[in-house]
Amino acid sequence: MRRPGRITRPPLVAALLMLAVACTSGSGGGEGEASCAYLVRYQDRTYQGVAGVRFTVGEELGPATLPPCDDTGGRDEAGQAGETTTAYRVDGVSSEVAVAVGDGPDDTTFVTAHPDEGLPPEVRKLIDGS
Repeated sequence: MRRPGRITRPPLVAALLMLAVACTSGSGGGEGEASCAYLVRYQDRTYQGVAGVRFTVGEELGPATLPPCDDTGGRDEAGQAGETTTAYRVDGVSSEVAVAVGDGPDDTTFVTAHPDEGLPPEVRKLIDGS
């Protein structure tokens, strides 16, 4: 029988154990595992990766930069320039809205500017396949 005012420990212990596992687990299990969003700087805009978009790569636009990941909150990466890649036009979408980036036209990732403000109609159209 349970007495009034007594706290049961097993649920609390189980919750703390799940939290500890969630904070330490990852796909690679390594200490240097990054948890940053896929960000790209092209011209004066920052773009973020968006999954599930069916797009056609257009002409090469020029160099873009993948900024260094600062997933620790420290300043270790502050002096690093980031990795250079190539930006390509996405057919039917302004480069101010979205670009494709990668090592070549057959190996690209779709990125869009201002993803936190909601996806623009042009991008929604690509996702929906309309």
